[in-house]
Amino acid sequence: MSRPLLIQSQPELEALFTRLQDAPLLALDTEAASFHRYADRIYLIQVSSRSETAVIDPLAVESLAPLGRILADPAIEIVFHDADYDLRLLDREYGFRATHVFDTRIAAQLLNEPGVGLAALLEKYLEIRLDKRFQRADWSARPLSAGMLEYAASDTRHLPTLRDLLRTRLEETGRLDWATEEFALLDGIRWGPSDHEPGYLRIKGAKALKGRELAILRELYEWREGVAQRLDRATFRVLGNEPMLTMAKRPPADLAGIKAVPGISADQAERRGRELLAAIGRGLAVPERDLPRVERPPRRVVDPAFDATLERLKVVRNRLASELDLQPGVLCPNGTLEAIARARPTSRETLAQVPELRPWQLREIGETLLGAVAEPAAAPAASAREGM
Repeated sequence: MSRPLLIQSQPELEALFTRLQDAPLLALDTEAASFHRYADRIYLIQVSSRSETAVIDPLAVESLAPLGRILADPAIEIVFHDADYDLRLLDREYGFRATHVFDTRIAAQLLNEPGVGLAALLEKYLEIRLDKRFQRADWSARPLSAGMLEYAASDTRHLPTLRDLLRTRLEETGRLDWATEEFALLDGIRWGPSDHEPGYLRIKGAKALKGRELAILRELYEWREGVAQRLDRATFRVLGNEPMLTMAKRPPADLAGIKAVPGISADQAERRGRELLAAIGRGLAVPERDLPRVERPPRRVVDPAFDATLERLKVVRNRLASELDLQPGVLCPNGTLEAIARARPTSRETLAQVPELRPWQLREIGETLLGAVAEPAAAPAASAREGM
């Protein structure tokens, strides 16, 4: 097995993509460093044709425009495993969009593989076991070790062959059209803004806190964000969520109290204790009228007809999934069933107008879903039964 080529200059990058521009198929992957850095970004790009593999250092080249042209070329199929986040990062950082994707994870889901991770698929189909030593490596570090480069290369080196095997099975099972429709949706993936909910409220357990506790948690969260951003360090490496929740509920009054909080080391308490006490003090000083409140969503109006329709849809979806040997959520997610139950379509044409429903789902299970939406036939009256 040849060693991956490390691309660390613009001329090397240009030469690589000159060689690859006529390849009908390329595999691609990216490595970020969210486990180590505050801001997630691409620190490594791996690309494989059927004959060579290269690892690109995006920090060392002037422009990745040749990669953007490859991604935008509809004549070149780009193979990813779990493309979603890679495509979002490529869009956010470089404005690159793919136009012809094959995603081996989606293919595996449509084949109901018991394990859809890359390691599981490579072991099953190619009897290759990936080395997991560098799963949480710091890809922002330089220089990259030979072991890290080999690990990164393994994420794309075998993807073309895996793609071929999965594609053949999709053809054999009559599901290649399903997969093609799912892949086409990846062309539209963009980096979207996160919801407008404050970050401290996204911490698990935060919404169970009351006003003063929330004010303290908010100050601790904002302190942590500031430190993590300044150091370019993952937030959990500055301070975990659990210690912040503990201090919000039972705010320490001094350094001894900080040291007693589970999850805060003696070293952290010495280095950051006074800053933590200051953040807690700011939370305690918030006037009562300005304390944060958790906005509760309006209580859902009970709609027995909707609930009954949704339940019928789930029953038939689960039965069909079992018959087709698919996970129910892969065949038709609950969100799609909810959209159908709200729309209450009465024909194939109105069912096709439900945006969440894929064309292949309409073709394969549309008629059965329509039957489930329809009200069950009323039982005949007793007098009518007696007359029969």
